Amino acid sequence: MDVIALILSIVGSLNWGLIGIFQFDLVAWLFGGQSGIISRIVYTLVGLAGLWCISFLFRKDSPLPDE
Repeated sequence: MDVIALILSIVGSLNWGLIGIFQFDLVAWLFGGQSGIISRIVYTLVGLAGLWCISFLFRKDSPLPDE
């Protein structure tokens, strides 16, 4: 589950990078516009993956350095 969440988060962040730099929404382009059902599903999965990745911050085996 962690790997899937990380992959979806990377896809989402790359998509936001493309939007910010080139004003190009790759997900919408691939799946039929921002209001297309598949695009909305992808956006929702990316959002849920981001929420899941928040848990990485609070795990004892987190790769983040201790302060």
